[in-house]
Amino acid sequence: MKRIRLYCALFVLLASACLSAVHAAGPKVMLLIDEKSLGTISTAEIEAMAVQMLLENNLSVVDQDMVRANIKKDQAMLKSAGDNRGAAALGLQYGADIIMVGDAVAKPSARRLMESNLRTYQAVVTLRAIRTDNSETIASASESASVVGLEDVSGSSQALKTAGKKSLEALIPSMTQKWEAGGGPSGSQISLMIGGVDQAWKLQAIRETLRSTEGIENSMQRSYTAGIA
Repeated sequence: MKRIRLYCALFVLLASACLSAVHAAGPKVMLLIDEKSLGTISTAEIEAMAVQMLLENNLSVVDQDMVRANIKKDQAMLKSAGDNRGAAALGLQYGADIIMVGDAVAKPSARRLMESNLRTYQAVVTLRAIRTDNSETIASASESASVVGLEDVSGSSQALKTAGKKSLEALIPSMTQKWEAGGGPSGSQISLMIGGVDQAWKLQAIRETLRSTEGIENSMQRSYTAGIA
C-alpha cells in the first residue's frame, strides 16, 4: 500500500513540474477521414496532405499508421466517430487534443468530353475539427473541385487533392485560432500506466490516491489487463 501511494505521489510531482510545458505546446491532432476515389476505392490523399500541412503549422499529429492498424481490427471505432462525443472519445484514446473527421469522395462524370478521351472528375471534401475534452466542434470546412483528366486514377486523385487543399487551408487556421482563443485544453491530460497491480485492492488504492490528490480534478481508468492499469 505504501509503495503504491509513493509511486502515485512521485508521478503527481513529476506531472506538476511539466504542466507549463503542456500548456505551452500546441494541440495534438488525430485524423479520421473517410476517403473514396472513384466513389468506392479507399485512399489516403487528404490524410497525407493534412499531416504535411499540420506539421508545417507546428502542430503535432497522432501516429496515423497506429490509428489505421487499430481501426482495421475494430471497425466499431469508425462507427463510434459518427457523432462528436464518439469522435472525441476516440481521440482521447490516442492522446489527441483535437480530432479531425470528415468525408472525401471523388467521382468521374458519366460521359467523355466532346467524344474525346477526356473526362471531368468531381470531388467534395467535408471536414470538421472537434475538441476531445468537451466534444465541441471548433472549425469546419466543405469544398468541392472539378478537374479534367485523361485517366481515372490520376484524375480522381487530382480532384481530391484540389478540394482537400481548399478545405484544409480554410480549416487549419480557423481551428488553431479557436484553440488559442479558448486557452488550449481545459486542464492538462496525463496518461499513467502502472504495472504490478496484481490484486484488486491495489487497483482500488491507486484510484483513491489519485482522486484524493490535490490538483487532479478527474481520473479515469481506461483499462486493466494482466496486472497493468
